[in-house]
Amino acid sequence: MGLPVAGVGTLDALAAGIAASEGGGERERLPLLDARRGEVFAALYSAAGERLWGPWVGGPQELRDRLPERPETPLAAGSGALRFRDELADGGIEILDGADDAHRVAARHICDLAEAGATVAPLAPLYLRRPDAERWRERDTADKSR
Repeated sequence: MGLPVAGVGTLDALAAGIAASEGGGERERLPLLDARRGEVFAALYSAAGERLWGPWVGGPQELRDRLPERPETPLAAGSGALRFRDELADGGIEILDGADDAHRVAARHICDLAEAGATVAPLAPLYLRRPDAERWRERDTADKSR
């Protein structure tokens, strides 16, 4: 159809949702997606919306260890924040109320970011860890060599 296309990351859209929540516009934002395997996908954004680091994948403890260097506690939301709420809160990470809309990706945030030209890189998937198929092949190869 000849329409322009823009890539918008899920973490970027979640960060926009945190900004739109009450009090979220004045703080650093920490969108967290449940990455399964006991891990989260995360990125850290300034109060102005600039990405400070990430996307990144790791466990809740690794994330807690990474954040003490921050001048203030970021505000977290997303499926990873809900799944690991207790572990993250014990580490001093503030998580939005479970009923807050910021925990879900909103189409309006995706559209706003795309319209603003948030992404100038070519459209391409971003993989933060090896595919499961490679891990299974290594496991099966190791089992056969025993």
